[in-house]
Amino acid sequence: MKPRALILAAGRGERMRPLTDTTPKPLLQAGGCALIEHHLHALAAAGVQEVVINLGWLGARIREALGEGAAYGLQIRYSEEGWPALETGGGIHQALPLLGGQPFIVLNGDVHCDYPLAPLLAQAAHWPAQRLAHLVLVANPPHNPQGDFSLQDGLLREPPGAERYTFSGFSVLHPQLFAGCTPGAFPLAPLLRAAARQQRVSAEYHAGLWSDVGTPERLTALRAQLDAGHTRVG
Repeated sequence: MKPRALILAAGRGERMRPLTDTTPKPLLQAGGCALIEHHLHALAAAGVQEVVINLGWLGARIREALGEGAAYGLQIRYSEEGWPALETGGGIHQALPLLGGQPFIVLNGDVHCDYPLAPLLAQAAHWPAQRLAHLVLVANPPHNPQGDFSLQDGLLREPPGAERYTFSGFSVLHPQLFAGCTPGAFPLAPLLRAAARQQRVSAEYHAGLWSDVGTPERLTALRAQLDAGHTRVG
């Protein structure tokens, strides 16, 4: 069975207001389609067949726009969180019954990245027994100058003084990362850091196009990049 994918699309997008007062952030347009549609096209092109999308803020709008996935060559199912949503960790935890017992791809619905997704499928298909997560890291943008994690010898690490990178929002996670978690809202980062201390999180660096579309200004900049021809999405 091919790995499944989860797209995180439940957030409010406070910094994107007023755009997100009536439109969920993943449905904002850039490069000729919605942000989340870039992910769907790339997942289908990479060979993914089943996608789960978590829903929170204006979730019905996302369901109405994407349907069951036939237009993208995918089967889409939804994990309904209501509002307020469950944060990243809690949202993934709630969606686990829809994702099966094997490693799955996770994409943040409000980022754009030209990382080719086929390597993530390969990671999921050849998963080492002790690994709990694999992350794609990128250069630190101006709004996150200190970065999130360090990368050494293919592993996610946090040694003092080491160069740090930003988590792209692209990853492969194993359900066992959430062992012991209980339903409710909680962040993902502490789980990743705890697993990294056990040397159970691998990582890689991506030097291509990446945008965390967190403000109207960043959305405008991404649209300019894509209009200029930087359009590869998978």
